[in-house]
Amino acid sequence: MISLEQLYNLFLKHPVITTDSRNCSAGSIFFALKGEQFNGNDFVQQVLAAGCAYAVCDEDRCWTDERCLLTEDCLGTLQALAARHRQELNHIPLIALTGTNGKTTTKELTAAILDKKFKTLYTQGNLNNHIGVPLSLLKLTKEHQMAVIEMGANHPGEIHASALLADPDYGLITNVGKAHLEGFGSPENILATKTELYEYIRQKGGKIFVNLDHSNLVKKSQGIQRIAYSSREGEAPVLVSGRTAESSAFLGVEWTDQRDRKRYIVQSRLIGAYNLENLLAAICIGLYFDVPPADINEALKNYQPSNNRSQWQQTANNRLIIDAYNANPGSMKAALEHFEANTSGRRALILGSMKELGEYCQHEHQRLLERVQEIKPDLALLIGKEFENIEAPENVYFFETTQQCAEYIKTNPLKDYTILLKGSRSNKLESLLELL
Repeated sequence: MISLEQLYNLFLKHPVITTDSRNCSAGSIFFALKGEQFNGNDFVQQVLAAGCAYAVCDEDRCWTDERCLLTEDCLGTLQALAARHRQELNHIPLIALTGTNGKTTTKELTAAILDKKFKTLYTQGNLNNHIGVPLSLLKLTKEHQMAVIEMGANHPGEIHASALLADPDYGLITNVGKAHLEGFGSPENILATKTELYEYIRQKGGKIFVNLDHSNLVKKSQGIQRIAYSSREGEAPVLVSGRTAESSAFLGVEWTDQRDRKRYIVQSRLIGAYNLENLLAAICIGLYFDVPPADINEALKNYQPSNNRSQWQQTANNRLIIDAYNANPGSMKAALEHFEANTSGRRALILGSMKELGEYCQHEHQRLLERVQEIKPDLALLIGKEFENIEAPENVYFFETTQQCAEYIKTNPLKDYTILLKGSRSNKLESLLELL
């Protein structure tokens, strides 16, 4: 069995980690993780032949290659290695970021702002779980000056576990709403899990960034050093306040640096007033770390959303609001409110079902349908078996799969509509874009 120190010394010489047998750069270290449908130990010989310097395994198959490093549990060893590496570089300020909605967008905006002044490591894509967090931490180098690590969770205790690995100096919870109820069991458990980050920061004596608009977070953060922001003027003490500004299809923000009461306006490339709090969070962090306001605005102006999050697209046939990376009752509500208030003419909704709601599933999908009926779109296409027991009114069509919906659109092309695409990632609504 290899010891953690022995492995860490090898990592310092070979600082690229991979868990994907299809992505093995020369000199990297492969961790043979296991999942429901795969076993990384099956690919050890393959990755070594492809150029990996070492392969960390947790099954003793009488490996004859000295590059096979045996450990009791590959995932546990990966996490321990990441924690060891973070402690080696604990002089680098690290911001941990979580929340029900907006955490990835806020992370991206924050990184864009901090990168104006610091060499910043930040979570790539959506690598925010028990595997993604250690992989992100293992990309930290002595050259970095800041780190922004996103943390997700769908069961109690997971934020605490991620915090133990990342040892954050600062924390931010964007908001707390209904998501992954199947794993959490109740909304109260969601709040308790997300605020595990606050408890870690409290014990460490660090600081948190708090949106004073969320009373539950204000209450849970009592007694911790707070740097606050708000959409309401007069909230004290706050570092930054702001509101939506007149703009085009994209979200404009007028914000105030409360230290000197100077006001600034920036035009983002995001859509939806629900992104205001994400922008304010990033601005607040930037101001705290003394990024000049002009640089903050430049970063926000140039940030281009991706991964089908808060994107606007004009096609040859339609105007698309693409927010199809994830969905829960809170984010669905916000997206529909934006759609109702900011669109006109022919309007269509293409909504995928919301996953992991457990016993709340039928109730939340019934509420969603009622909200759709209030908006009165010209057409609504709802995708997912979660809708199957709900009676469809006129102009609302149900499909069990996205492929079935695609066949409908091929037969009944949509033209000259403003269309909102919103749904859980598993719906793969992006596959419909070429038809719209």
